[in-house]
Amino acid sequence: MTTYPASPRSDLGRPVIFLMALACGVIVANLYYAQTLIDVIGPEIGMSAGMAGLITTLTQLGYGLGLFLIVPIADLFENRRIVLASIGVTVIGCLAVAASQGPASFLVASIVTGVGATGAQVLVPLASHLAAPERQGRVVGTVMSGLLFGIMLARPVANFLAGSLGWRWIFILSAIAMALIGGALWLLCPQRLPRGDMRYGEALASTFSQLQQHRVVRMRAFYQAMMFAAFNLFWTAAPLALIREFNLSHAEIGAFALAGAGGALVAPVVGWLADRRLTRPTSLVGLAGLSIGFLLADWTVAAGSLIGFTVMAVMIDAAVQLSQITGQKLIFSIDPDARGRINAAYMTVMFVVGALGSVIGSATYEAGGWSASALAGAAIGGIATLCFLLFDRGASASH
Repeated sequence: MTTYPASPRSDLGRPVIFLMALACGVIVANLYYAQTLIDVIGPEIGMSAGMAGLITTLTQLGYGLGLFLIVPIADLFENRRIVLASIGVTVIGCLAVAASQGPASFLVASIVTGVGATGAQVLVPLASHLAAPERQGRVVGTVMSGLLFGIMLARPVANFLAGSLGWRWIFILSAIAMALIGGALWLLCPQRLPRGDMRYGEALASTFSQLQQHRVVRMRAFYQAMMFAAFNLFWTAAPLALIREFNLSHAEIGAFALAGAGGALVAPVVGWLADRRLTRPTSLVGLAGLSIGFLLADWTVAAGSLIGFTVMAVMIDAAVQLSQITGQKLIFSIDPDARGRINAAYMTVMFVVGALGSVIGSATYEAGGWSASALAGAAIGGIATLCFLLFDRGASASH
């Protein structure tokens, strides 16, 4: 097995890139399977309605802990081993979720699953390291498209399997899939051994200092936190609109989500644009496109156009991808030896702030229906666009 130094000049073949994208999607999907099944899981394991919200919260908390505690060590230890270890932890977590008989065991297993799922955020900078410089944006874009597909497809897949096999089988099948993917990564994924000239505590301490040291990291983390908040807002409020405005069933909502996932297909194209040093205009199109997408989504729902609403879902997802891929292309270009810590700081800010979008989505929908949610999403995009125009000052320009 070939071992690459910290800044390899090799390149990845398409099968390995596809495998890494698939791995990211399958790993991160574990964060979302239970979200749409709370009403099914809660009663079976003896969890009260008041506690049921902890199913999602603690899984996400575990993921947040992993972002801070695990992702930075990609700058210290051989990366493939970290990914394989995280997959192993996630497999154990999924099997424990499937076997749980009470609230306590289920919630502990959910935290373990969330911590392990952060292996996906080690794979993304690893792909950046192993890609040839002139293809770095496209490779990161392809791998990130797998991650977004995992997020988008998790809910409809969970609904389908829960209805046909039962909710426990979702996590059993996920554990099997991850074990198979882990074996494939062990065989096919190149190793990367970083210089590792600091201790673990020093790596953790320097993680958020990356935000202080690098203005581009601060700006891109802010943009993407706003984009991710709007993304979560949309996918919290849109199903409510589909039920109440269009009278769709859960299965039909799953089909809507599948169609919306088409926005992930833009990721390789965005990576190609980033490789052509078009990061600044691509970023602006993404930020402005988010606001436009929400405003048009408001209009399409008011007009009763389900097709138009679906098109806007694709547009909003594509806008999020435009910002995400260009952002990671820029931050991964700063310091090859600190990519793990930079990515950890970037993703933690994005995740913590972005998680508020779900709260905003449900609150605005209950207060004023889909129109209020859509206007809130457009406002979030508008704030990000305004900050880009006023304060970016070249931070999003390719160098």
